Amino acid sequence: MFGATTLIVKIIGSIGAVAAGLDLGKEGPLVHIGSCIASLLGQGGPDNHRIKWQWLRYFNNDRDRRDLITCGSSSGVCAAFRAPVGGVLFSLEEVATWWRSALLWRTFFSTAIVVVVLRAFIEICNSGKCGLFGTGGLIMFDVSNVPVRYHVMDIIPVTLIGIIGGILGGLYNHILHKVLRLYNLINQKGKMHKLLLALSVSVFTSVCQYCLPFLADCKACDPSFPETCPTNGRSGNFKQFNCPNGHYNDLATLLLTTNDDAVRNIFSSNTPTEFQPSSILIFFILYCILGLITFGIAVPSGLFLPIILMGSAYGRLLGMAMGSYTNIDQGLYAVLGAASLMAGSMRMTVSLCVIFLELTNNLLLLPITMIVLLIAKTVGDSFNPSIYEIILELKGLPFLDAHPEPWMRTLTVGELVDAKPPVITVSGIEKVSRIVDVLRNTTHNGFPVLDEGVVPPSGLANGATELHGLILRAHLVLALKKKWFLQEKRRTEEWEVREKFSWVELAEREGKIEEVAVTSAEMEMYIDLHPLTNTTPYTVIESMSVAKAMVLFRQVGLRHLLVVPKYEAAGVSPVVGILTRQDLRAFNILTAFPHLERSKSGQKH
Repeated sequence: MFGATTLIVKIIGSIGAVAAGLDLGKEGPLVHIGSCIASLLGQGGPDNHRIKWQWLRYFNNDRDRRDLITCGSSSGVCAAFRAPVGGVLFSLEEVATWWRSALLWRTFFSTAIVVVVLRAFIEICNSGKCGLFGTGGLIMFDVSNVPVRYHVMDIIPVTLIGIIGGILGGLYNHILHKVLRLYNLINQKGKMHKLLLALSVSVFTSVCQYCLPFLADCKACDPSFPETCPTNGRSGNFKQFNCPNGHYNDLATLLLTTNDDAVRNIFSSNTPTEFQPSSILIFFILYCILGLITFGIAVPSGLFLPIILMGSAYGRLLGMAMGSYTNIDQGLYAVLGAASLMAGSMRMTVSLCVIFLELTNNLLLLPITMIVLLIAKTVGDSFNPSIYEIILELKGLPFLDAHPEPWMRTLTVGELVDAKPPVITVSGIEKVSRIVDVLRNTTHNGFPVLDEGVVPPSGLANGATELHGLILRAHLVLALKKKWFLQEKRRTEEWEVREKFSWVELAEREGKIEEVAVTSAEMEMYIDLHPLTNTTPYTVIESMSVAKAMVLFRQVGLRHLLVVPKYEAAGVSPVVGILTRQDLRAFNILTAFPHLERSKSGQKH
């Protein structure tokens, strides 16, 4: 997911897709690109060509790797929107499953560096040294020059924008879910089908963008326009297209330009007569269709910009319909429309609010933006989950929801592990052949370690079985690689372990059983697993509800959760089962317990 190949494909594919004029954004790929760069830096490069610097080893643990990826994703948002604080809040609200104060300043530091580098490049471009790349600026869609005046009565259209945004966002999520399921079926048929699907969408987009402007009427250029009118070149607004001299085609102005420039045009303020309502309506319908059919093809694509384009179009339409009944500019209605549709689809609030403030550079919009976002999110939540959750479910990624489902309270972890195959355990001093057999025939990442015949504290019968802890697959493979074998069954001394293993080797998660060669004589030897075992794994009692176990699993950031019996008895194993992230996903639980699906739908009715 964060490999070097993925990074290269994302960069090249995103550049090509955005430059081709497809209805997709660079923001989503930039978040992934930032995460890939952070992951590769933390581990010293790709798997095959790692740099073995001493200081890199300090990042070779799960927590620091997660922190680095979180910093990378916030840097990606910052680079995409030039919104440093928005990037930090995006990571807090959407990316990280567990947040702490140290992570806050680390992500803030990362985004601060991104803004400094961006600013340096912008200064270079402002001096005219970037050629066709133009100049640009730190504020992408600047509306700071617009006087924001609104009264109590303006709350009505603002509330209406929020409600429409929530409804359209829920509808967009529902239809996109159906389209993505169809695309999954097509993409599974092979590379040629993927290519033909992407090509078909690309051709359809090009045909629509070129042909639809012929439906629009030409408008006479206003001498008060600050820019040249009309234009036919690579840059500039007011495209002449098929119009006579002194006239421009407003729909061509929106379609025959980059997506960023199209947003700037719709956000433009003090231009009540620049665009015809019919042109904005055609633009809105087209980008609703393109937004649904473009995402999901075999191209790196983001959802931010397509949703901003759709939302800004219907926001401007509403501003035109309000006319003289409102004090808010049409361009500001477009900004509010974009914000409402994003909240209605993505269900973000705080980070989205700050990103929009940093995008538009107008702090006076803050109160009404907050109202719109909250209304749109509330309305959208009443229909379906956010678009991110829908895509995660379609891809089958084991991402745990922040809140367990209500029906999880009625199911215990004991019932959940009973529906799974029996847990595979190993002894504290285990035979090499048994370890090799377990590693070759399973894909499990952790195994409970049991000690039999332990002399327990007073009050318990002799010969009890003790749960010594949990050992990772990587450590079992490392013990085989290092030939940590004993001729007889005995416990090892601490100095023996220190001589054989270093903390750096134990932190590694590499190694496959296929790479280990073990002779038939070594198969009869033993390995003492006690020194390599985590003796304090997280455990839950079998009568605990799945909902409570899921909250613990997610908030602590676990990979394994051992389930222990409620009662101790002779002959009863001290571990009932083991839960992983996949076991706690709602979809997998419903597959194992279909009656819960029926009770769940009954609760909805």
